[in-house]
Amino acid sequence: MQQFETDILIIGSGAAGLTLALSLADSARITVLSKADISSGCTLYAQGGIAAVASAPDSVESHVEDTLNAGAGLSHSDVAQFVSEQSQPAIGELVNYGVPFSRRIGEDGEGGYHLTKEGGHSHRRVYHTADATGRAIEMTLLEQCQAHENIELVAKAIAIDLITEQKLGRNTERKRDRVLGAFVLNKQSDSVVVYRARSVILASGGASKVYLYTSNPDISTGDGIAMAWRAGCRVGNLEFNQFHPTCLFHPKAKSFLITEALRGEGAVLRLPNGERFMDRFDKRAELAPRDIVARAIDYEMKRLGAECVYLDISHKPAEFIKQHFPTVYKRCLKYGFDITLEPIPVVPAAHYTCGGVMVDLNGESDIENLFAIGEVSFTGLHGANRLASNSLLECIVYGRSAAAAIKERLDQIPMPELLPQWDESRVTDSDEEVVVSHNWEELRHFMWDYVGIVRTDKRLQRAKRRIDLLSTEVDEYYSQFQISSDLIELRNLVQVADLIIQSAMHRKESRGLHFTLDYPEPTQDETAEDTILTPENYSG
Repeated sequence: MQQFETDILIIGSGAAGLTLALSLADSARITVLSKADISSGCTLYAQGGIAAVASAPDSVESHVEDTLNAGAGLSHSDVAQFVSEQSQPAIGELVNYGVPFSRRIGEDGEGGYHLTKEGGHSHRRVYHTADATGRAIEMTLLEQCQAHENIELVAKAIAIDLITEQKLGRNTERKRDRVLGAFVLNKQSDSVVVYRARSVILASGGASKVYLYTSNPDISTGDGIAMAWRAGCRVGNLEFNQFHPTCLFHPKAKSFLITEALRGEGAVLRLPNGERFMDRFDKRAELAPRDIVARAIDYEMKRLGAECVYLDISHKPAEFIKQHFPTVYKRCLKYGFDITLEPIPVVPAAHYTCGGVMVDLNGESDIENLFAIGEVSFTGLHGANRLASNSLLECIVYGRSAAAAIKERLDQIPMPELLPQWDESRVTDSDEEVVVSHNWEELRHFMWDYVGIVRTDKRLQRAKRRIDLLSTEVDEYYSQFQISSDLIELRNLVQVADLIIQSAMHRKESRGLHFTLDYPEPTQDETAEDTILTPENYSG
């Protein structure tokens, strides 16, 4: 078995992982793993932008207040303050790398950056590159990484499990476990390899693929959350899954995201008969936070038996639409919708995992030298609901802060000794791949039906019974048959689904993204608590 040695092992190649890689590249050898192509993560698909305080009348205090309001009583004020204060340095770094943020053109042909406003924001503070901000950031960071000799980018490599001292029975007298590396499946050679590292960073994204309908790419299978949990890390607030209200409804579109920035620029939601409806649910109408908009759409679709509702920006000038939303315009045109002339059919879809691996302000987890940054993590920023465009900001800020913490101690972290081989002595090739695909579909269907936008105790209990059966099947399959990327992802999805279900069962109220018909009102904000799962309160 091959063993590779690197100072820093980064699992995931989105904005968070690449930011950290660039921040440390002059001080260490970096290996970045991507389970598909290097640029295949969720960052690539982020259309809206990155929130950052620019100038008066906006302020850090206002950004913090908007974040706390969206977080429905669970966003941590110290974290919101930290992230907002670091927003301009983060933007400055991206500009220095070459990210081409859209500019406002004045009468003299020159202007500052064009800032847009999204749901939940009280000011225009969202930097963007037309409607393809994530792609601009991802490709710029990737280009910088490819040019650096200390950064190795490895495609089609999926991490299987973390290796820690306690798992190997080493240094058992230590109160805190320490990460040593990871087992990784090289999908190109179909072989398992070992990476030894001084520090391991989980930057693997969220788990929205646990749901039937999602705006995320197929790789969003909760790998980092599941691996960290199996290694002994706590997880927090996994009941809060953000459903984006507006994804293109078309059989061939795979829930293409229609950016929230359309509503920020005046798009309105309509019923099939053309009637607007959002003002009946919230005084902010289309600019209400995503959870309110998603529930309103879900309610109206169920009330009317409608397949979708419609998002209409056709009242705006055609050139304005094409200039500000070229990606959405071209993609919709591909499916037969001219958004300059007609409304867009939309439905809600799972979009963002607000909970994850618990970390501190440096992004470090419960396990020493194991960091989690980006959507895989639970920093406390998002609380019960993520404020639009705070996610890319969190990626960059925590990529920078984790890099600073690692750099400070890197010289004191010894390179782990040789790690164990991957044991395949008792497994065989499987001729039952249909089992994996069937279980995958079953999981995503019942998670959508029972643990979706609206929940009840009975639905959660049904989901728990099904996930227990599925977990047993997957564990047996995993122990008997040759490892494959599909099996790794199914195992991780089942684990994260169980964590989501149990987190939802713990919360006996409706708050933010967690809405249950059995407890439709929130408790008092001063009594609101994060849902923290530990081995002691988990019934696996």
